Amino acid sequence: MSNLTVFEHPLIQHKLTIIRDKNVGTKEFREVVDEIASLMAYEVTRDLPTKDIEIETPVAKTVKKTLAGKKLAIVPILRAGLGMVDGIMKLVPAARVGHIGMYRDEETLEPVEYFVKLPEDIDQREVLVVDPMLATGGSAVMAIDALKKRGAKTIKLITLVSAPEGVKVVQAAHPDVDIYTAGLDDGLNEHGYIIPGLGDAGDRLFGTH
Repeated sequence: MSNLTVFEHPLIQHKLTIIRDKNVGTKEFREVVDEIASLMAYEVTRDLPTKDIEIETPVAKTVKKTLAGKKLAIVPILRAGLGMVDGIMKLVPAARVGHIGMYRDEETLEPVEYFVKLPEDIDQREVLVVDPMLATGGSAVMAIDALKKRGAKTIKLITLVSAPEGVKVVQAAHPDVDIYTAGLDDGLNEHGYIIPGLGDAGDRLFGTH
């Protein structure tokens, strides 16, 4: 699938297996999601532009690389996306954070948007949309729609586990958005849940049911 990257890194795969286990408690689940988000962010930001600057080490003056000021925004899809923000912020602490709130209508399985709050200069930032699950793709498409409507131009979607159905929906609606995931799973069950997946990420992050 074009513009889809599945991370096969052993550390990412190992940690993803940990959180798939239904016996893992909230504290460990939250900590490992944080770790996976950091590892994925390391790869996702690989193409950030750099520039040369002159510095002085304790030994000599030298010209070395620094980030060229490409501004980043992290936009979690509430509420489960919140679990991935801190892990990315550890690597890029200067990033701004926006929020897009959605819930899934249990009857139609369609997403309903209820909250959007973004940095004012979102049109000048590379936006990392984060959500642990890419299931039907409806929430991701709606979130990306909301971002583009407000001027965002460069958008990447970062998920922990994805269903092929959801990937195709996002690719069809937003072919310009790169998708990054730690696991491309088998598909969706009749309730729209990813199989084998990892259950409801929001409930497992926050200890709710």
